[in-house]
Amino acid sequence: MLKVKICGITNYDDAIFAIEAGADALGFVFYKKSPRYITPSDAKKIIKRLPPFITIVGLFVNEGIDTINTISRYCNLSISQIHFDVDEESLDALAGRTLPVIRAKEPKDILQYSNRYRLIDVYCDSFGGSGKRLNLDWFDGVDCSKIILAGGLTPDNVEEVKKYNFYGVDVSSGVEKIRGRKDYEKVSRFIKNAKGL
Repeated sequence: MLKVKICGITNYDDAIFAIEAGADALGFVFYKKSPRYITPSDAKKIIKRLPPFITIVGLFVNEGIDTINTISRYCNLSISQIHFDVDEESLDALAGRTLPVIRAKEPKDILQYSNRYRLIDVYCDSFGGSGKRLNLDWFDGVDCSKIILAGGLTPDNVEEVKKYNFYGVDVSSGVEKIRGRKDYEKVSRFIKNAKGL
C-alpha cells in the first residue's frame, strides 16, 4: 500500500489529525525561509506528544552535517530529508537515516540515487510546497519502488500516480487551507484516495 507523508506540520492539532486519518509520516520544515518553518523547540514539543510507530521527518535546506545531526537528535527525528545537492559520502556521514531529495528538471534527474530511497519533487527556485507537478510520463518504465513522489499532489489527482507503484507520496500545499495550516477534509480525502480506502 502506498505510504503517505503529510509535510509542513506546524501544530499539534494538524499532526494528530493526519495520524488519525492514516498518515504514515509527518514532515517538519527546518528551513527559515519557508512559510511552513517550525523551530526545533516547537517541533520537539509536538513530537513528544505523538503516538509511537509514526515516522517523523525533518526537512533541511543548505545545512551542515553538525546542524542536521544536532536537530535530528534534539527532536528525535526518524529521518533527515536533505533538500540540497549532496554526495553519497555526505549522506553516509549523517547520523541516522537520510532521504535525499531530487528536484527534477528533466527525465534523467529521476535516476539519481537509484540505489537509495529518495524523494523526487519538481524543480522550482523555492524549496518545497510550490504546488507544481512533475510530468508522470518520466516514470514510464522506471522502477519506482524506492521513490517517494512529491510536487503538486492533491486529493483529486493522487490516484493517477498509483499505477507507477511508488513507495510513497508526499503532500504539503495540496492539503492546506492556508500556508502552514491543514484542511482536514483535504487531508482525509488525500489519504483515502492514496491508499484506496
